[in-house]
Amino acid sequence: MEQNLKEAIDNIRPFLQRDGGDVEFVEYTDDKIVKVRLQGACHGCPGAQMTLKGVIERILKEQYPDIAGVESV
Repeated sequence: MEQNLKEAIDNIRPFLQRDGGDVEFVEYTDDKIVKVRLQGACHGCPGAQMTLKGVIERILKEQYPDIAGVESV
C-alpha cells in the first residue's frame, strides 16, 4: 500500500510544483492515516489545509477508499 500511495502522491506533485509547492510522503500508519510533509510555497501557506484536504486527501481517497485521512506533519 505504501508504494501505491507514494506513486499516487508523485502524480499529484507536478500540480503543486507549478505553484512553487511540493508534497512528500512520510508514512502510512496502522490507523490508515497518510502522513505527508508540505514543502515550498505550500509550507505555511494560508491555503495549505484546503490543499491538503480538498486536493491531496480527495484524490488519494478516490484511488484508495480504505484510507482514513491525510495529515500534514
